[in-house]
Amino acid sequence: MKLKTLLFSAMVFFLAGCTQETQNSLSRSIQNWTGTNGVLDIYAGDKLVHKFIKIDKLSTAYGSNDGKMRPYRYGYGYDDVNFNGKQDEGEVKVYFEFSDYSTSYVFYERNTK
Repeated sequence: MKLKTLLFSAMVFFLAGCTQETQNSLSRSIQNWTGTNGVLDIYAGDKLVHKFIKIDKLSTAYGSNDGKMRPYRYGYGYDDVNFNGKQDEGEVKVYFEFSDYSTSYVFYERNTK
């Protein structure tokens, strides 16, 4: 029992000493490891124009050579073509990305199989 208390206390002190960015990074790492069941809705004004479901994580892109953050996020999810929130026959897992720039865009793979 004392060992559990000691380990828990050490973890609390470690996290309290970390910067907010480090805490966020640790949280994302744990979330990426455990997975989620995310949904990404894309709107143009007040109209829903695209939906991705069963997203396990969203990642920030980093440059291959310089390691700097890129202005877009990416992930993999199911292309919910009929917007019903369920994976139907023919709806496949695709790659997508979206911009952090003021000009909104979403890039995604569309399989026509």
